[in-house]
Amino acid sequence: MRIFLILFFLASFISCSNEGIEQSMIKADVTFLADDQLEGRQTGTQGEIKAAAYIANRFKKLGLTEKGTDGFYQEFSFVPKTDPHSEVEFTKNKDGTITGRNVVGFINNNATNTIVIGAHFDHLGYGGDGSLYRDSVKAIHNGADDNASGTAVMLDLARKLKDKNIQNNYIFIAFSGEEMGLLGSNYFVKNPTINTKAVSYMINMDMVGRLKQDSALAVYGTGTSPMFKQVLKAHNSKFKLIENESGVGPSDHTSFYLADIPVLHFFTGQHEDYHKPGDDSEKLNYQGMATISDYIFNIISDLDDNGKLAFRKTKNERESTPRFKVGLGVIPDYLFDGKGMRIDGVSEGRPAQRGGLLKGDIVIQLGDSLVTNMMSYMRALSVFDEGDTTTVVVQRGKQEITTSLEF
Repeated sequence: MRIFLILFFLASFISCSNEGIEQSMIKADVTFLADDQLEGRQTGTQGEIKAAAYIANRFKKLGLTEKGTDGFYQEFSFVPKTDPHSEVEFTKNKDGTITGRNVVGFINNNATNTIVIGAHFDHLGYGGDGSLYRDSVKAIHNGADDNASGTAVMLDLARKLKDKNIQNNYIFIAFSGEEMGLLGSNYFVKNPTINTKAVSYMINMDMVGRLKQDSALAVYGTGTSPMFKQVLKAHNSKFKLIENESGVGPSDHTSFYLADIPVLHFFTGQHEDYHKPGDDSEKLNYQGMATISDYIFNIISDLDDNGKLAFRKTKNERESTPRFKVGLGVIPDYLFDGKGMRIDGVSEGRPAQRGGLLKGDIVIQLGDSLVTNMMSYMRALSVFDEGDTTTVVVQRGKQEITTSLEF
């Protein structure tokens, strides 16, 4: 009995030590990538180059082989869009071109099929068009959650998968240019360094650093292969899963879905620091990130002997999304699965704040329209113009509160 107890406590200690090492490495990766010295990692800047070099060095230390066009790097040059509805032109021969770089590492198990595991590492630099920061003072947008978090979990999965689950090859891609329109993933799919016909599926992690107390984890693309839903369910004991079947969304998995590759995208939700200078490394939930990494690893392990997964097209929800000219000035809680639209943050000086709406309020009616979910909220919003006034009904705790607001 004494020997058994010693072995039990020794095993527990080793397990706890491994968990601690995992979290500390994830934290170290995020801390470096989201440091002020990298100045927000905007595509084409010195900060992005330093971040790419760091990731390439991590790939090398993990024993991955180079799978870019120049070692671990795959450079792409482009002219930034002036028309938001136009396609980006990849070119090296025009004035005003910007050069970004994907970082690509490979685990070659001499298998027939390959799994793509990706995360974008670029962010907004000092802000620009994508920033939600309204102060006139210039500030670095470090992007700890968006998306140093996904990059760190990708690196952790590379560590876990070395010499494991050898019935597939693994290609790990840190994409740049995501914030400018999924440019790095788009370029890779059009200029792959592997045979994409042999890709079984793609896993994307974008903003996985702020798992909340309710452990809500959104997974998009669950309808892109018949295998996904049952595997996600089989290995879930810790998350409140919010599933979305669509393979199209505002992150790099979309580029692979449009090439008829099954995709899964993991996301812990937006927050008040989204696309603002406050998205810093000390605000992340590192234990949550380690738990997400373990969950994804278990999913990959389960699918190891399933061969190339079947692809299935899904409804493109973006095509039916209403267009609107005004906004409340709130951050919706995209992981809320109750009735209505729950507010996860309120911007200063915007209609919601002026009307007295608070974080945690659930919008259940806007004007004459009932709000039952995110789509009905956007439909309700789409009928208003700047200068219009209306009423909004929110659920606040056990109370229903009606207030007026002006757009």
